[in-house]
Parts: sequence; C-alpha cells; structure tokens
Amino acid sequence: MLLRRSMSTTSSHWDRFQKFFVRYPQIGFSIDISRMSFEESLFETQAPAIEKAFAAMKELEAGAIANPDEGRMVGHYWLRNSSLAPAELRAEIDGTLDATLDFAADVHAGKILAANGQKFTRVLVVGIGGSALGPQLVAQAITPANPPLAIDFFDNTDPDGMDRIVAQMGDEIATTLTLVISKSGGTKETRNGMLEAEAAYKAKGLEFAKHAVAVTGLGSELDKHAIAQGWLTRFPMWDWVGGRTSVMSAVGTIAAALQGVDVRQFLAGAAAMDEETRTRPARENAAMLLALMWFSAGKGKGAKDMVVLPYKDRLVLFSKYLQQLVMESLGKEHDLDGNVVNQGIAVYGNKGSTDQHAYVQQLRDGVNNFFVTFIQVAKARDTAGFEVEPGFTSGDYLQGFLRGTRAALAEKGRESITLSVEEVSAFTLGLLIGLFERAVGYYATLVNVNAYHQPGVEAGKKAATTFLKQMGEVLSALSGAGLTADELGAKLNVDAEDAWHMASHLAANGKAKIVPGETPAADRFSAV
Repeated sequence: MLLRRSMSTTSSHWDRFQKFFVRYPQIGFSIDISRMSFEESLFETQAPAIEKAFAAMKELEAGAIANPDEGRMVGHYWLRNSSLAPAELRAEIDGTLDATLDFAADVHAGKILAANGQKFTRVLVVGIGGSALGPQLVAQAITPANPPLAIDFFDNTDPDGMDRIVAQMGDEIATTLTLVISKSGGTKETRNGMLEAEAAYKAKGLEFAKHAVAVTGLGSELDKHAIAQGWLTRFPMWDWVGGRTSVMSAVGTIAAALQGVDVRQFLAGAAAMDEETRTRPARENAAMLLALMWFSAGKGKGAKDMVVLPYKDRLVLFSKYLQQLVMESLGKEHDLDGNVVNQGIAVYGNKGSTDQHAYVQQLRDGVNNFFVTFIQVAKARDTAGFEVEPGFTSGDYLQGFLRGTRAALAEKGRESITLSVEEVSAFTLGLLIGLFERAVGYYATLVNVNAYHQPGVEAGKKAATTFLKQMGEVLSALSGAGLTADELGAKLNVDAEDAWHMASHLAANGKAKIVPGETPAADRFSAV
C-alpha cells in the first residue's frame, strides 16, 4: 500500500512538473513552479489583472510617468536596449556606456594613472543602497578570480567599518581609485563616506581629487563639488533610473568594467530576458509566472516570505540584492487608489547547501510562512573536477543537496520555485536580474501598488535629520552641573527618551560625561 501511494505521488509530481516547467533553451534558462500549491484556475481568475500588468509594463517601457511623486519616467529597461528609450535619450544612454567602458580600458592600459604616476590597483566604491548593492553583487558573482583591480566598499556611515577598510588598503591607497555614487549628492551616508575617504587620502599625503570619480546627477551637489575640486571625471545618473534598478547604468558599469567584467554581455543577458518576458503569454512567461506564484503563495497580501537559496557561492549576495529590489519596490502602505493595504514581500536567504546546516530545519519543520526560490546552476565548476568518493564529485553532492532539500520541503507541504541557469556568467547574472525586475513590475500591478517610489525611505531620512539637529542642541545645553534626560527634554522640548539616547551617544564618544544613576532617569550628563 505504501509503495502504491509513493508511486502515485511520484507520478503526480512528474505530471505536474511537465505541465508547469518552462524553459528558454536559447538563453539557457528554465523555471519550475510545479512545487507551488496553486490551482490551475489561477490563470483564468487572474486573467484581467494579468492583461492589465502586461499593458502597464508596455506603457512603462514606452516612457509613461511611473513615479508620480516626482513626475519621473522609469527607464531601467532602456539601459540594456536604448532603442526602446525616447529618441532624445538614446544617444546619451549609448554614449555613457561607451564612456564608462573607455575609462576603464584607459585605467587598465595605464593611460589614466594615480597621482604618483603608477597604475591603479584598487577601486573604492562609496555609495549606499542600490549604489552599492548592485556593484557588490557583480563583484562577488562575476568578476575574474584575479581581477585587474581589487574592490572595496564604503556602504554605510559606520566609522569603524570604514577604518577597517582603510587599514586593509594600507599604503595601496596611493593607487586606489574612488568612485563616489549619489544621484542627488545629498545622501548623508555617501557624503560622510566621501569625507572619510578624503581624510584617509590626506592622512597619507595624497590629493583625493586626483583619485576620485563621481557618478551623480547633472548639477547635483556632488557634481558641483567634483567640478570645483577637479576630480578625474564624472558620469551621469538619470532621474528616470531608481537606485535599486541602477546596476546597468554607470552606477554598476564603471565598477564592473574596472574589475574586468564583460559589461556588454551583462546587459545582453538582461535584454535577452526582457525579450522572452515582454510578449509571451502568462503560462510561458517566466516573469509573470514568478509574479503569479508570489501572488498565490501570499494570497495577494504578502502573507508568505520569499526565501532565496542559490546553490552557488558566487550568488551569495543575490538574496541581499533582491531584498532591496523586492521590498523597497513592493513594501507600500497605500495602493494606487489611496487605500491602506500595507503590501510587501519579505525576502531573506543565504546559499545552499550552507543553509541546510542552519535555518532549513525551521523551513521544513517550523512555521509554514514562506516559499523558497531555489537557483540551480548546471555547470559545477570551470576547472577539471575530481571524485571526492568513487563516482561522485563535489558538484554532484551540491546537486544532490538541492534536490534533497526541495523534496524534503515538498514532503511537508512547503512550496518552492526552482530557477535554473547553465552557469554563473555576466550574461546569466544579467538575465536573472532582468527576470526579477520585470516580475516586480508585474506583481505590483497585480496588487495595485506603485513599485517605483519609496516614501518610507524619505520618512526615515527626515526623522534622522531631526534627531541629529536635536542632538546638537543637547550638546550645547550641557553644563558642568549635569542634567538628567528629563531636565534636558523639558529644557529643549525634546522627548526624554530621545534626549537620553542623544546624551548617551555623546558620552560614549567623548563629547559629554555621564554619571550613571540607578535608572536611566537618574543618569546625569554634563559637558566635557
């Protein structure tokens, strides 16, 4: 009886796999949604929404205003196919790409040198969010094992983190090229990173401007600063490219090219996926299938998290990249009609088979609040392999662990999607990014939200600005006698808890003194 039930289940899985496995052999990609628990009627019930999503994407690619908050078009699809862009932008898109690649080639050839007359050996990227995540993913996934320039990142305003990177660079900072990436030039984390970098160069007796490149908006604060200081060069960031979709603009192409990445193949991969998912019907359209699976799993409300498990070390940052792309795009309080919907999909992940020794235990036996996206890479390695035991290589084991984890999850009714590519290359990373970008756009229409603005990010920035202003007031108010948080709050019309955190921070960093009391309310803060 058990054998018959097992055979029936196997047959059912096989039948469902054949029905819901889609492949694009011309680009070496496939998607398997057979282990998702959706009813086939989903395609019919969502047919009107699917057609609306296709139409909205067509309008987006044609230049419709998609970010009404700022009156902007959204044109990241044009970066890999400029013929889709409005005519007045095509030459600028192509020209900027050529300029970034030419600049990198000149650095490699020694036509552009460091101030000491030596060739550049390292690149430091100063940016945050999409201005760092995209270049970081590219650096981890598709740069050569021994790139022409090593790379480091200032991607936060954490002074300790920046100090560690500067210490690791050591004297090699003299041959380090710094890219400062900020659309407005006013992003505080990036501004702080730029100032920290300037100070590090100065400490070594070096002129920062002779090692600096700006990637920024025309006429921005950073653009003006770079011109005034005589930086090496500047590349544009356009207001129609959002940070989380900017990796194929100068934000990503200059750093990638400096590291020896085949940038044109990277763009070609995304363009190829765009072609496959632009016009195919829903059942054959990988991006729409992803969007529909997200919709089905989360009941259109993001009720389940997306766990991203790439079975390849080089894709370890892909889940982090998708966190921003998906969560910043879809995490919205209001829908397009102004209704409070609190939409979004939480994304997390690391890599297989590492995670089988970590949180896969909970995925199989714990709370069923997720679906998995496996990413399978067919080619195990570029070098000649060997058998770790008779008949089996390390790559065989990796494939076995992927299939075993997928089966173990399915046994417990845990849903999963499997995406497959032939290898990790510039082309395949491009097609994966292109796939998820379009899936995000499709899903946003399915749940009626705007994927291309981020009001919550701005709210956090404003709150931080207010906090810093008040902390300056706290510092000025401190005296030798000492004040409690309640006294500071009353004196400055500041929340007492905020006043305590501000004063504690000042004390921890040598700008104030603290005499601890029995409770936080009894702590007294005074001037140094």
